[in-house]
Amino acid sequence: MRTLALIESPVQLLNLLEWVHAQRTAGALSVADCTVVVLPPRDPMSRGQLRRMAELARDEGLALRWCEPRTATAGPVRTLAGLTPLLLRAKRLVLGDPFSRFVQTLLPLTRARDLVVIDDGTATMEFVALIADGQRLVRWHRAGRGLRDAAFAAVAANARRRLTAGPNRRVELFSSMPVTPPPGTRLHVNHLAWTRARFGPPAVRRGADLIGTSLVETGVVEPDAYLAAVRGIAAAHGATRYFAHRREREDKLRRLSAETGLEIVRPDLPLELVARRGPIGARLLSFPSTVVHTLPLALDGTGVEVAVCEVDPTWLTSGASPRAHGFLSGITSAARSRHGLGAIRNPVAVTS
Repeated sequence: MRTLALIESPVQLLNLLEWVHAQRTAGALSVADCTVVVLPPRDPMSRGQLRRMAELARDEGLALRWCEPRTATAGPVRTLAGLTPLLLRAKRLVLGDPFSRFVQTLLPLTRARDLVVIDDGTATMEFVALIADGQRLVRWHRAGRGLRDAAFAAVAANARRRLTAGPNRRVELFSSMPVTPPPGTRLHVNHLAWTRARFGPPAVRRGADLIGTSLVETGVVEPDAYLAAVRGIAAAHGATRYFAHRREREDKLRRLSAETGLEIVRPDLPLELVARRGPIGARLLSFPSTVVHTLPLALDGTGVEVAVCEVDPTWLTSGASPRAHGFLSGITSAARSRHGLGAIRNPVAVTS
C-alpha cells in the first residue's frame, strides 16, 4: 500500500473519488495501491450518506476500511492501534479534514512525505488562509478560546507545521474552491469531472428548490432568524422543496415544514450527486456554503440557475466567532464573482 486516505464525511469521500479519477486519468495512481479509511461521525444522516458513498467507492475499485473512533465499543485507542501500521507504511497520505482533531492526532505517526488535502468545501478556504498565515488549524466557526481548544493547541500547531510544504515534504491541494495555495503547495483544480461523467444530466423541474444549511446547528445563526429567512425566501421565490443539510436537527426541520409549508427532502447522497441524478429545480437557492461553488460545476450545461443569499450580521448568535460574518461574506462574494450567481435580496425584509 502506497496511498492511505483518511475520510470523515460524505463530501470528503466524494472528492476523494474526484481525486482518484483525476489521478487515474493522468496515469498517476493504481487503485490497488490505495486504501481508504472511513472515520464516520456520530450523526445518523452523515453515516447513512457515507455508507452510500462507500458503495460507489467500492464500485470504483477502492478498498475501504470502516473504523469507529467515536464509539464506546471501539473508541479512539483501538482505532489508533489499528491504524498505526498503515500510517507507518504509507508513502502518501490523503486527508479529507485537516481540522479534525483525531486526524491531527494521527499526523505525528506518519512518515509520508507526500501529503494531499482533498476538497472539504469551504473549510478548504480557511485551511489555506491559516497555513499561509502560520496560524493554528482551528475551524472558522469556533472562537478558539475554550478549554478544549487550549488543551489541543499544541496538537493543532504541530498539524499546521506538518501540512506546510518544506524541503522534505510535498503538499498538494485538490480543490474546487477559489483558493491560492500557500507557498510551496501545489494546487490541482477539482472540476467534478467524475460526478458529471457518473450521473446525469438531470431532469429539470419548474420552480425553485431551497438548500438548507447547518449554521444554526454550529451555533452561528439564531434559529428564529434562520426560520424567518427561509420563510421569506420561500414566499418570494416560490420554493416548494427544502433540501436539508445532513447535520440539521429533526425538530428544526419539523418546525420549518410546519411554518413554511416546504417539503423537506433528506438527501441520501451529497447534494452534488442528488442534483445530477435529478429531478432538480430550475433555480437553486442557497445560503453561503460549499454548494454555491460546487453546484455550478456539477450542473454546468444543464440550465439550472444557482442563487445565493448573504447572511445578515443581525442573524448571528452572541457566541458566533468574530470571523464568522467575514468568512461567510467571502464565500458569497467569491461565488458570485466566479460563477456569476444571482443574489437573493434580504429575505427578512421580504417578510417584514
